[in-house]
Amino acid sequence: MADEAAAGVDAGGRPTATLPGWQLIRLSLYWLGLTAVMGGITALLSNRLVAEEFVPLAEQGDALFRMTALGALIAMLVQPTVGTISDYTISRWGRRKPYIVIGSVLDVVFLLGIASSNTVLAIAVFVILLQFSSNFAQGPFQGYVPDLVPAHQVGMASSLVGLFSVLGNVAGFAIAAVALALYATVPSSFFVATMTLGALELATMVSVVFRVDNGPAPRDRGGRSWLAVAREAWGTDILRERSFMFLVGSRFFVLMGAGVLVNGAVFFLARSLGLDTSAAGIALLGVLFVVTAGNVIAVVPAARVSDRVGRKPVIYVACALGAAGVAIVAIAPGVPVALVGATLFGVGSGSFLAVDWALMTDIIPKAASGRYMGISNVATASSGVVAIAVALKLVMDTVTVAVDPATGPRAAMVVGIACYGIGALLLRPVRERRAELGKDGAGGAPAAAQEASTSA
Repeated sequence: MADEAAAGVDAGGRPTATLPGWQLIRLSLYWLGLTAVMGGITALLSNRLVAEEFVPLAEQGDALFRMTALGALIAMLVQPTVGTISDYTISRWGRRKPYIVIGSVLDVVFLLGIASSNTVLAIAVFVILLQFSSNFAQGPFQGYVPDLVPAHQVGMASSLVGLFSVLGNVAGFAIAAVALALYATVPSSFFVATMTLGALELATMVSVVFRVDNGPAPRDRGGRSWLAVAREAWGTDILRERSFMFLVGSRFFVLMGAGVLVNGAVFFLARSLGLDTSAAGIALLGVLFVVTAGNVIAVVPAARVSDRVGRKPVIYVACALGAAGVAIVAIAPGVPVALVGATLFGVGSGSFLAVDWALMTDIIPKAASGRYMGISNVATASSGVVAIAVALKLVMDTVTVAVDPATGPRAAMVVGIACYGIGALLLRPVRERRAELGKDGAGGAPAAAQEASTSA
């Protein structure tokens, strides 16, 4: 314990020194750029399908799936692997920053490819490349909160991560909505919007790379090759972290539920409510405004409440609000009622983003934070494309053909409601704290102790 105190870390390997507020803000700022790119590009592709109509109406859900599916698979493979490699990386910029810089620059290159393409195949290729580069940066970056934030500041840091993630999604969604609203008079609006996403990511990357501490020293490779280190990301020892695995499953379904509404919004407005392109773009901005308001109102209070009552109760409430919001949208006869549902959805989404991150940070082994946070975001990377595959490609397109185009998006929303329920059920076995803290970060005794405690 004396050695740990001298090193400025607690028994679990978490730092103990309090960070100034500006450091917490800068530490979370890159989330704005990352989420703006990944949320915005999906929204832009949906909007381009509606506005440019380069595939038939009954195949739009399938086209969106084909443009994003393989990219999501690449994200699931790259993020944990590169996150694990970064745990061991030695550089003058620390173990995380080189990956953040390289990934961000490549993102801009591949966004240019997407903006310049107008076929499903070409866009799909560049989305795959974008997912590689984005997750090349994101995997290592996610290790920063466990690297630098002491236990007593996790709630606040998590709320800031949630807030900037919300703001990033808002920025990406807003840029896509404005492009849709302007398309009839400014045909280049989608190109400009896509490159704006890249500029935003670069700006936030610079702020983090040059103003945030490098973090702790890397782990010792012990003479192993980099290939062996990369394989460690997928070691079966992680399966012994029972709470972690259930939390990843819960995160997947909750984010999938949210993804149904986010990815299906433009189809709902254009088909179910019968709005033209310009009106749909304006309505999307209205949806964006109320979702943002709900997010911003909820994100910091939710994290603080979770410090007092626990993370899980707040997440349960977030799931209930999210499901209620999607249900109201599904039956909405017009834009005003849909905005009520979107507001509830925003409050639930903001609460979940803040508190789920805090819970994940609480239970992972800190020395291997890059690995564990990378694995956890397999759920993030896959949830959106699975939502598109199940809710839009399968349900919406099928109902569009069997019933009518207006009913298809409403039917898709039912999938989102069910996902929130499954996510809440999977949260039940999760223990909010590791039963025994350890510094090896590879599972082992801490995981076994937690499993035994849970089983008992």
